[in-house]
Amino acid sequence: MKVSLIVPVYNEIATIAEILRRIRRAPFEKEVIIVDDDSTDGTREFLTEIRDKEFRVLFHDKNQGKGAALRTGIAQATGDIVVIQDADLEYFPDEIPSLTKKIEEGKAEAVFGSRFIGARRAFLFYHYLGNKLVNLIANVLFNTNLTDLMTCYKAIRRDVVQSLRLTENGFAIEPEITGKLFKQGFRVYEVPISYDGRSYEEGKKIKWTDFFKVVFCLVKVRFSSCDVGLETLEKTRQLWNYNRWLLELMKPFLGKEVIEIGAGIGNFSIMLSKLKKLLVTEYDDYHLSRLGNRFTGHPFVTVKKLDLARPVEAQSFQRASFDAAICMNVLEHIEKEDIALQNLHTLLRPGGRLFLLVPAHPQLFGTLDEALGHYRRYTKEGLGPLLKQHGFAVKKIFYFNPLSVVPWWLNGRILKRKTIPSLQSRLFDLTVPLLKRLPFKDPSFGLSVIAVAKRG
Repeated sequence: MKVSLIVPVYNEIATIAEILRRIRRAPFEKEVIIVDDDSTDGTREFLTEIRDKEFRVLFHDKNQGKGAALRTGIAQATGDIVVIQDADLEYFPDEIPSLTKKIEEGKAEAVFGSRFIGARRAFLFYHYLGNKLVNLIANVLFNTNLTDLMTCYKAIRRDVVQSLRLTENGFAIEPEITGKLFKQGFRVYEVPISYDGRSYEEGKKIKWTDFFKVVFCLVKVRFSSCDVGLETLEKTRQLWNYNRWLLELMKPFLGKEVIEIGAGIGNFSIMLSKLKKLLVTEYDDYHLSRLGNRFTGHPFVTVKKLDLARPVEAQSFQRASFDAAICMNVLEHIEKEDIALQNLHTLLRPGGRLFLLVPAHPQLFGTLDEALGHYRRYTKEGLGPLLKQHGFAVKKIFYFNPLSVVPWWLNGRILKRKTIPSLQSRLFDLTVPLLKRLPFKDPSFGLSVIAVAKRG
């Protein structure tokens, strides 16, 4: 894999030539993107001379901070993996292959080089103590066991780091990257690295006041929304009782060859993979990449891109290939639902079954639906005829999850929220065992409509 090495630079004339020499000798395929953050000590002039040779050099017109320089470089990266490389001599570029190995093996989306589990020069005690406190706060907030949040050496898959929507300009870019990686459920490894920490007299720039900025950023990332759709998928992943309930409902209708449409990050795919031969599909490239990593080497799961809004034949899918299709919380995201339903009909063998789950009751449509990109909500009375119109015989159709109707209405119509609070989601999941035992099997309302239909 090719590495995009991002080198943020500000007033490093004493070290820039040597670090570039070390980068040049490092034994891996790379592109080097240097971002000068308006240096005033001669670094800018030095970089101007080497520009357009073997290094790509970008210049900021004014000093904005390390985070701004990194965001500029990351946006320009074209390699498979992005690695951050400070322009001082504290880190050793020849150790970068040890960071990228786990990503190349498909075991991680990000690898941090930890200064505290490898060989290192003894450095400032207060700097060490600040790092320990920051790590402790991050571990509590994100329920992990990281040893070195503020390390420079972070190797991250390019598609992942470019999806993080980074905003910080200063040193808080480090906790922002870390927090968003953990919050969005990426696999993060740590490996030992060497470290030759320099003193403030030698040019170290981080200040004691940055400690508070780092902590503030960690808290902000932990308790703010990033990508609403992804955050919702991550919350759904934790709903163990709810997910198992859905699996129980769909199991009787699955055949030998199953396709899951719009699998997201694989919340249900991982359960289905234990039961049947499964083709997992997704339209979004980011989700598709996560699915690919999750099922690398799995003997019964194949991952493939599918846009249900385009004819399936044009996407190299064979007609009448599957015994069952699972399509949950997908149809409402497609503007032209007729094309999607025709594609589902095309994918199934004659007699093949469709397990379809969509949001119910148009009167519930609110800010939650808007944030998730819904075009509509459905009724049982409208969904049945729609399926028949596209060649399906409806075997079963019913409202599902009535207990969540009021919370959805309150959050989306009254409080105008864009996501369901995590605590509410967890409390709901605890009620699922009770909800399954309610005496009525066909409620008159529900948050979703489930239809089981057979291709004619």
